[in-house]
Amino acid sequence: MNTPAHLLIGAAAFARPAQGRFLWAALLGSLLPDLSLYLMAGTSLYVLGVPASVVFDQLYFSDGWQTVFAIDNSFVLWGLALLVGVWMRWKVWTVGASAGLLHLSMDFLLHAGDGRPQFWPFSNWVFHSPISYWDSTHHALWVAPISAVLCVACYAVLWRRGMPIWAKAFFAVLLMAELWVARQWLLFF
Repeated sequence: MNTPAHLLIGAAAFARPAQGRFLWAALLGSLLPDLSLYLMAGTSLYVLGVPASVVFDQLYFSDGWQTVFAIDNSFVLWGLALLVGVWMRWKVWTVGASAGLLHLSMDFLLHAGDGRPQFWPFSNWVFHSPISYWDSTHHALWVAPISAVLCVACYAVLWRRGMPIWAKAFFAVLLMAELWVARQWLLFF
């Protein structure tokens, strides 16, 4: 699933109220599993000048990158974070960990051939879902419209929760980005 969708869905699911610390925690938890990809790919593409084909066909699947992805996409680590938050009664921490686990769960179900090892440190096994959010040979023509409708619904939920104006604008931009990216996946893949 695209990162804007994760942010919209995570915030709608866990940011109650949709402002302040709870909103920021939901956003951070929804973002963190993808952040390393943005940092490594961005550095490779824009700082080091590595061609996109090398970044996404080779580096993405390299042992080094997969190790980083295994750590920040670990159900084990995120589950421990949630347990700590619940045990210590840290509501903001619990919101962030819950949003991270929701992100991982959606990725687990929607990555066909490009999934990440999600049970680190116990296993490097990767689930290859039969369903993909971007690959039309794995049902993306069905997934993308459903995801788009879900994101619109999440935006409506967030709007009704009384977000501050900056958040309404921010989530509107995320929604537009998600709809544009979903369109691109369908046209090119």
